[in-house]
Order: sequence, then structure tokens, then C-alpha cells
Amino acid sequence: QVQLVESGGGLVQPGGSLRLSCEVSGDTLDSYSIGWFRQAPGKERERVSCLTRGIKSSVKGRFASSRDSVKNTAYLDMNNLKPDDTAVYSCAASRAGGSFCSLTRPMFDYWGQGTQVTVSS
Repeated sequence: QVQLVESGGGLVQPGGSLRLSCEVSGDTLDSYSIGWFRQAPGKERERVSCLTRGIKSSVKGRFASSRDSVKNTAYLDMNNLKPDDTAVYSCAASRAGGSFCSLTRPMFDYWGQGTQVTVSS
């Protein structure tokens, strides 16, 4: 059974950085495309990054995602954080590859439980 466990959330000041981890167990990380999502109270879930199967890293604005095949762990590095970045962040995995991350609403097979990120002074 595939399980995803996020960690690394917490309280950070505006302008700070944070690294979230998503440890995959039950299968090989490299077999999956990994998505990172966030959801703030009263708002819809928003995708912040998607790392296609076979790709080691990707950068989108202030957010960079990567994977460590040895540790079977994916990462989301967030820089210059703003109060609007406050949300519960979750990772998700899908066996699909190719143009999967280009889809408007890619369907992920497995989800982590989420980790809270709060950006505040």
C-alpha cells in the first residue's frame, strides 16, 4: 500500500523560506508524478507544483519541487513566503507520466495528510 507523509510545515516570517518533505512508502518514488497542493480556509484547493515522473526537479516562481530517489522523498522548497501562502500543504502521487502535469485537473491516486504552513510576523 502506497503511503505519503508530509513534514516540514510550521510558522515562518514573511520573506522566509521553508522546505516541505513528502516521504513515499510502499513503492518507488520514481514510478510516480508528484503534485503539491495547498488549501487555505474558505478557499479551493490549489495546485502549486507538479513534478512529472522521470523529472528530477522543477521550478515555478517562488516554488521549486524536486525528488531524491535514494531517500524516496519529494520536496517542495518555498522562498520569499508571503502571508497569502498560509495554507495546509499536501503532496499527491500518480503513476501517470508524459503530459500528466500539463492537464488542467490531473487525477492523483494517493494523497498525504497535509502539513500546516503559516506565514506571519
